[in-house]
Amino acid sequence: MARRVARDQCLGVIIDVQDFFLSQVETRLRSELESNLKNFARLLGYFRVPTLATLERPIEHKGTLPAEIRKHLGRSSRTFEKDCFDLTKERTIRDFLRRSKKRQIIAVGCETDVCVLQSCLGLLDLGYETYVVEDLLFSSSNDVEASMARMQAEGAIFLTYKSLYYELAEAVEGGHRSKKMIAELGPFPDDLPDFAAQ
Repeated sequence: MARRVARDQCLGVIIDVQDFFLSQVETRLRSELESNLKNFARLLGYFRVPTLATLERPIEHKGTLPAEIRKHLGRSSRTFEKDCFDLTKERTIRDFLRRSKKRQIIAVGCETDVCVLQSCLGLLDLGYETYVVEDLLFSSSNDVEASMARMQAEGAIFLTYKSLYYELAEAVEGGHRSKKMIAELGPFPDDLPDFAAQ
């Protein structure tokens, strides 16, 4: 059976989106990344998908999640500090994952070839269906193809922000499923783009 993102089964994971790492990318790209990650948080917030955000220590050196992203995280979201590159090596994070009772993870963040790679391998090892939003990843390195190929070879499913947007929405506006979604979740935000800026 083909695997699909199911909003009642998924948990968003924003990995180490901090000033220290963002400062290592070109200015225009940084602005686009922050905007795209804010829209990711808004999208998951609308669909009431809980989100786990990680911050690599030391926080006083690497910074926190940008305010524009943080303010769009839902009430059921949590932020954790971590020492390990693989977020699943942190007991408090593993406990949160287990308590969430979700079976799917939607991962974004940095660095593609370090913390995202190791965290996705850890999540897959724990049995989570792991979806990686390809256009919401970044790294200080330009050469991340081997890391992406490794994640995919181990079972991570790559998708784009646009694919995720429409997979969560499920139906065209005005259709029966769309009306049911609006009745349950409220009006869909008109200003939320369906694609990542590039």
